[in-house]
Amino acid sequence: MSTVRSLVFGTAGIPQSASEPSTLAGIRRIVELGLDCLEVEFVMGTNMSFDTARKIGEEARAAGVSLSVHAPYYINLNSPELGKRLASQERLLSSARLAEACGARSLVFHPGYYGRDDSKGTLETIKKGLKEVLSILNSERNPVILRPETMGRKAQFGSLEEILFLCREVDGILPCIDFSHIHAREGKANSYLEFHRILSKIGKKLSQTALKNMHIHISGAQYNLKGEMKHLNLEDSDFRYDDWIHALQEFDVKGMIICESPDQEKDALMLKNLYQSP
Repeated sequence: MSTVRSLVFGTAGIPQSASEPSTLAGIRRIVELGLDCLEVEFVMGTNMSFDTARKIGEEARAAGVSLSVHAPYYINLNSPELGKRLASQERLLSSARLAEACGARSLVFHPGYYGRDDSKGTLETIKKGLKEVLSILNSERNPVILRPETMGRKAQFGSLEEILFLCREVDGILPCIDFSHIHAREGKANSYLEFHRILSKIGKKLSQTALKNMHIHISGAQYNLKGEMKHLNLEDSDFRYDDWIHALQEFDVKGMIICESPDQEKDALMLKNLYQSP
């Protein structure tokens, strides 16, 4: 059985019940709620100053709150337009630099869209752009781990197999596994046996070490034949989170779980309590 601190639980962005809509207030509210971590959302752009980022890092360290960062949504490393690919790389670089200033461990990002390309062609273009970004970050000695996310829509590059293959092909990156996206994309992956297979695949394709350094997104999801439509609270969805928690316990998964439900703090607390219950 996992120890209490094997997995830490928190919210995507500032909790709704925070005293004010600032990340500093969000960190304080995470502590008050009895949660452990917070994902700083740059999803609409990297408008934060480095002074503010450093203050956030100081506050989080003092409070014992772990941080991650989510890069802007409008990243597409497979855009047919060179300018958009270069702008996407710049957004990743800016996000990683601010993440380092915050003391965040991981930077989550959406890799891109297929457009007119097939999976193989898309992967090769994304891999090339990502390696160029990592070359710059390595030269800057930036320790933040870049994490391409499994995506919920079939038009997006980001099936589980694609993300794991990308992580094998590019040194120094690890996945962000969004289980609700995997479920919504395929309309399956929603039982203990299927969760077990996903975790086994991560261990085999990457390493058992990857299971001890996981970054996970979770929520309910409404979906159709094209994949994810919108996030739902877990209790309003068909996601079998009891089976999911059981599988995480069985594999002794370690890392960070970020809840993206509409009522994210409620679901994060529910999952943490379920995980820690005997």
